[in-house]
Amino acid sequence: MQKARSILFDLDGTLLDTAPDLVMALNAVLQAHGKPVLALEVARPYVSRGARGLLQCGFGLREDAPDYAAYVEEFLSFYRAALCEQTRLFAGMAALLDTLDDAKIRWGVVTNKAAALTEPLLKSMQLYDRLHVLVSGDTLSEKKPSPRPLLYACEMAGMRPEKTIYVGDDRRDIDAANAAGLLSVAARYGYYDASDSPDDWGADIVIDHPAELNIMLPGAGD
Repeated sequence: MQKARSILFDLDGTLLDTAPDLVMALNAVLQAHGKPVLALEVARPYVSRGARGLLQCGFGLREDAPDYAAYVEEFLSFYRAALCEQTRLFAGMAALLDTLDDAKIRWGVVTNKAAALTEPLLKSMQLYDRLHVLVSGDTLSEKKPSPRPLLYACEMAGMRPEKTIYVGDDRRDIDAANAAGLLSVAARYGYYDASDSPDDWGADIVIDHPAELNIMLPGAGD
């Protein structure tokens, strides 16, 4: 198996389990409009699509709706107020990050989440100062599935794309990684609905747990 020298992670649904806080924000909007709240397991599959997916789940709201922008701002207002109440690293991720740091393997985050949310969240999780690179959804003019954010992250951190893993829990993550020439890894533990399957995204590897990435790192089986 090809070894990697660096790793980039998607944020929501890959590095961090942010669903509890995001669904809590959605439920606050639902309550404000007199609608019943949703159980976490119902809304969780939509989290990877951000506000767009969650508002569609909760309200059936599409981006072309005349009041869509107002709903997004209301949702973000609730989310900003409780950005990191129940968010946690996925099981096994803390140990993986410690392994990366101990081995001096560079790692970072490439997300479509806006910097105004990404940076305080990573600081609250005490991860911000450990990153070698962070590319948020508004860092560049293009987001994933464009390969540009991944190539930009590699350039900024001195990572060789062909020796860099990108881990994500959405088809657009894998499309971006493949187009950028990175080693694409689909996280089966992340956020996606039953009608979709990470096994069908064209990833180089599909994993059920962060620890499975260890075999792709220097030293594993060498």
